[in-house]
Amino acid sequence: MIDVYFWPTPNGRKITIMLEECGLPYKIIPVDIGAGEQFKPDFLRICPNNRMPAIIDHDPLGGGEPLAIFESGAILEYLAEKTGKFLPQDPRGKYAALQWVHWQMANLGPMMGNANHFKNYAKNIVDDESKLEYGQRRFIGEVDRLAGVMDAQLSVHKFLAGDAYTIADMITWPWAMFINRLADVEGGSWEEYPNVKRWVNEVGSRDAVKRGQKAGEELGKKELTKEEEEARRNLLFNQTNASVRKAREAALKG
Repeated sequence: MIDVYFWPTPNGRKITIMLEECGLPYKIIPVDIGAGEQFKPDFLRICPNNRMPAIIDHDPLGGGEPLAIFESGAILEYLAEKTGKFLPQDPRGKYAALQWVHWQMANLGPMMGNANHFKNYAKNIVDDESKLEYGQRRFIGEVDRLAGVMDAQLSVHKFLAGDAYTIADMITWPWAMFINRLADVEGGSWEEYPNVKRWVNEVGSRDAVKRGQKAGEELGKKELTKEEEEARRNLLFNQTNASVRKAREAALKG
């Protein structure tokens, strides 16, 4: 059994999709990131970066004690190695996939996260929306550029790493399905990225992807008051070295 420390976000869904694709048994353990559960000592012992997802595999590769892993890219690589699925064994195929895994982790995910912040959240924090213009232009423009990178790749390949469906597709799809919204395309049209649209639809039609996308969806449906929303924003966007260090030290002492 694999424990999945999870909240229904694109990063969390990377893991449930992979687990469904591999047919591995798992149990979702909710980590309400808006309520600050990622700062609890028990979770910080698993993930020192106070970010979900993370897993604990109670039947780990190589045997022995339960194995805890954080960072979605590391988790998918581990599950691919454990099952022998969705990551080619030959060096060329393997690194064709892994380069796109790292591309998502270093580029698409962070840029889309920042674009979403400046487009949808920051306006509730600042007193003058004109202060957001540069951030919006910078990150929304970068999402558009990255969508172009994907579209060019997918114009000559069925999947991101070539002809085979791999963890590169699983790690990228939960974010890429929103590209047309965050790139500020007029009316949310996919016209600028036809190959990405084709790929998003094909990956999204897989039964395992549908199950992984649906897993834990009820967790994020709680309606919040205005005061609760403000408290969550303050918690999520005002972390400091001091606050993170204090939480981590408490976890290590526990």
